[in-house]
Amino acid sequence: MSLMPDEDTVRDALRQVDDPEVGMNIVDLGLVYNIAVGESAVFVDVTMTTAACPMADMIMDDMRNAIRPLVPQGTAVEVELVWDPPWSPDKMSGFAREHFGWSPGAA
Repeated sequence: MSLMPDEDTVRDALRQVDDPEVGMNIVDLGLVYNIAVGESAVFVDVTMTTAACPMADMIMDDMRNAIRPLVPQGTAVEVELVWDPPWSPDKMSGFAREHFGWSPGAA
């Protein structure tokens, strides 16, 4: 029996998925809100920086493709686009904030 990955392993795989409009991975951008690994499925809640993001479908497909090699064949990989809470730059990792020159309280 194949083992399911833990949440950290899934998160590490998602670091390989970039938002092509900003050139940074979705984890450091703070777009991945929740990862849950069940017995027969992996669930991920993700948001976009804006509801008008033209890359949302591609990013979600890339996420599924990054997770599938980690799970046993036939395992469901569910990626759900959510808007609550709304994304804001304060959700970015320290690395991403430094890269983009953003600091808390900056306009």
